[in-house]
Amino acid sequence: MLLIRGTAGGTALTGTLYEPGEEPPEFKGAPDEGTPYVWVCDAFYEVESGGQVQSIDDREIRIAFESPMPRGFETRDAAIDAAKEHVRTQFARLGVAGETVDVTVQQAETA
Repeated sequence: MLLIRGTAGGTALTGTLYEPGEEPPEFKGAPDEGTPYVWVCDAFYEVESGGQVQSIDDREIRIAFESPMPRGFETRDAAIDAAKEHVRTQFARLGVAGETVDVTVQQAETA
């Protein structure tokens, strides 16, 4: 299991990439069984009212979350590339330039 984390504007977003042999959580719309790599991460966007207040780049904004949509991939490289793009896109939805997002990939510690 890999954790793919983007940080920018004083906040972070982390998603999980499940690798072959690991059991990803089950969600409505999950990829077909047998997909070796499954990416799961929150998606969000800025709203005028409601949502949760989040501080980014010394400004407070309100964000609403969408249901996580797992995505399946055939190769590790394709999954990691898509995960990095997903994280950058979420920050872009909040007005943070994608090139300013620092994305790291690390092996998750398992119990």
